[in-house]
Amino acid sequence: MDLNISTLAERPELEGAMWSMKDLWPEFMMYDPVGWANMGRIVREFPEYVLVATDAAGAVVARGFSVPFRLDVAGRRKLPARGWDEVLNWAFSDLRHGREVDTVSAIEITVDLGHLGKGISHRMLAAMRANVGRLGFAELVAPVRPNGKHLEAATSIHEYAFRTREADGLPHDPWLRAHVRAGGRIEAVAAASMTVSGSVEEWREWTGLPFDTDGPVEVAGALVPVHCQVTRGYAVYVEPNVWVRHRI
Repeated sequence: MDLNISTLAERPELEGAMWSMKDLWPEFMMYDPVGWANMGRIVREFPEYVLVATDAAGAVVARGFSVPFRLDVAGRRKLPARGWDEVLNWAFSDLRHGREVDTVSAIEITVDLGHLGKGISHRMLAAMRANVGRLGFAELVAPVRPNGKHLEAATSIHEYAFRTREADGLPHDPWLRAHVRAGGRIEAVAAASMTVSGSVEEWREWTGLPFDTDGPVEVAGALVPVHCQVTRGYAVYVEPNVWVRHRI
């Protein structure tokens, strides 16, 4: 498939089409407050870290977001257990305080629903690695959302993240496997990478499920069960991710 990948800084006119892509993200994930507050800011303040892919006809078929941040500073120096949320907070804190950045974190790679299964996500990952190198960085880190984990919501992420295939020793999970094949190394689990909380009424609206019993609730697309406290009127989802480090 012919694919043209550029930064949003190079092609700002693609922003509207980039946001309009149809994707597979579960609705409840749109309500992580850190993402809600910061995703639009990436486009405005880090356009050179945003990749947009178009097909031969010029239609947007994929996007990739990343952010620069300072890892080698007091209080950090290791990838955080609060993964995706924390690295976004760090990136915009560093921007506000004028800190020199030394690392880039991937935030998402999303492929249009009509173009899944064509290897585009792998090409976007390679382009993200190349862009990080072009911008002068030696590392790309990624709080990876394992795309097969939702099929095993009850399985411990600590077991799942390091599970490998007998045939070749590569990760069991397809998206983790893609990262390792691209040169990444699985480093750690981000046990509380993203947190989505809401009233039971909101969770019913987001998922179409009754949320009428205290305890864990398995939700389509969720990597772990959602914890429901119907008697108290709320439910909370704490998503685990897996930190992968890429040397450029």
